[in-house]
Amino acid sequence: MKTPNSLSLASRISHLVYALFPVAAYAQTASPPLAQLMPPKSLQIIVANAAGGPADFIARVLSPKLSEALRQTVIVDNRPSANGVIAGEYVARAIADGSVIAVGNSGTHAINYSLYKKPTYDPVRDFAAITEIVNGSLVLVAHPRVPANSVRELINEAKKAPGKFNIAVAGATGEVAGNAFKLKAGISLNNVPYKGGAPAVFAVISDESQLLLTNLSGVATQVDAGKLKILGVTGARRDTQLPNAPTFAESGLDGYEVEMWYGLFAPAKTPAAIVHALQREVARIVAMPEVREKFGAGGYEIVATTPEQFAERVKRDTEKYRKIILDSGMQQE
Repeated sequence: MKTPNSLSLASRISHLVYALFPVAAYAQTASPPLAQLMPPKSLQIIVANAAGGPADFIARVLSPKLSEALRQTVIVDNRPSANGVIAGEYVARAIADGSVIAVGNSGTHAINYSLYKKPTYDPVRDFAAITEIVNGSLVLVAHPRVPANSVRELINEAKKAPGKFNIAVAGATGEVAGNAFKLKAGISLNNVPYKGGAPAVFAVISDESQLLLTNLSGVATQVDAGKLKILGVTGARRDTQLPNAPTFAESGLDGYEVEMWYGLFAPAKTPAAIVHALQREVARIVAMPEVREKFGAGGYEIVATTPEQFAERVKRDTEKYRKIILDSGMQQE
């Protein structure tokens, strides 16, 4: 019988169940149940990406449980566009009665505001933060032929040959993480854009690009197969699934930390009672064993924070990423 330590990386992720949540996030209260507060119409969950991505996965795990709780239809509405701008605009301008919410992430609701010179929505002013659902580090993966097995070794190689390595870019958070890495390490890497995570992973496997910063769940199978190797993780602490992979900070980049998070947002003027009721309901749902198992299979760490905690994170990260974006010159029109 295989022990947890003998399982493949992909299998360990699929067997992982996250069971630790902030107690305050799902404590039962005497507040009215969500169904009594919501308008008598379908709940629309806007997703800024095409079907099959992480945000879509989260929405489709939550939607049937929310439908049961509300006793009404919950619709997952995919509105893909560059960096999720169209979906963000739609929700920011939607009727603020709780009938329209969005799955947003660190790209759509922290990075975009500084990424564009004329942003069409403000992540703090135009939204009511409901709850941060999951978060996690990005992993830096490399083609096996890259002559480095750690972030520290990669920095040394990149300094010896500036511009030698291409780093695949498949989203705003990954691009910011990569640019922060280059700035902090004082190295030159060539950003090569791709139209999604899957093409970016394939590009590194084929050696068209040599590096990629992405979610662990998207590359675990390829790492197990020896098609990619992990050099490090971007979070403040080591990933529980990768205890031997050092953080960037441990690799000589003191203070470096980038996390990818996903959470729920409503339009800014949504009543506070509805926002808090939605948070309590979502926290109850993600505490269910079958839901925890689904998120664990995707490699996500559940946090289920309060609206106040999530709003503070959005504000903090918006300010943090603004400096990186401006210093790296990645701002777009």
